[in-house]
Amino acid sequence: MGERSTAATLGAKEPRTERGRRTLRAILDAAAAEFGERGFHDTGITHITQRAGVALGTFYTYFNSKEEVFRALVRDLSAQVRDTVGPHLIKSDRYFEAERIGREAFFAFVTEHKEIYRIIDEAEFVDPEDYRAHYTTTADRIRARLDAAIARGEARACDTEIASWAIMGMNVFLGLRFGVWAEDRTPAELAAAAAALIADGLRA
Repeated sequence: MGERSTAATLGAKEPRTERGRRTLRAILDAAAAEFGERGFHDTGITHITQRAGVALGTFYTYFNSKEEVFRALVRDLSAQVRDTVGPHLIKSDRYFEAERIGREAFFAFVTEHKEIYRIIDEAEFVDPEDYRAHYTTTADRIRARLDAAIARGEARACDTEIASWAIMGMNVFLGLRFGVWAEDRTPAELAAAAAALIADGLRA
């Protein structure tokens, strides 16, 4: 499992008890649901607190504003993707197989958490710094794994900066089309098709 995010890394006030950590989690989960359904501008703090089942004052124990909980949520969703995919990447010591397994986990995650697309898209305007960080850190992790595979002789040398962003873009839009708009392919089918495209390309 990847390094678990703390309240500090999310930009929230640090809970002092296990109950406080559960409350913070409930607020973030409620915020994800509300922002995902209503969008940032139509979501109010009372929508979040009512869904989370907490008092308005409790919200302000952890966050100072709607903008602050949104920023925390973007970081939290990025961490959830990282922590969901990470353990799957170590299930194989072969690069292409490990990436296929990790990609399948990603597609399964976004199918279950469709709200991530709306929230991350809105972050471009509400929270541009974390929006950019979400993608750059993801691409950096993809690039590091590809660099290591090239060093081991498992993949051919290439411009890994371009390759990592291309791979990430493919993952994002496959997840959007087949995990959010319509679930007419399984995560396993998507991962296998993407793996074949990356490993073999389109050349006849």
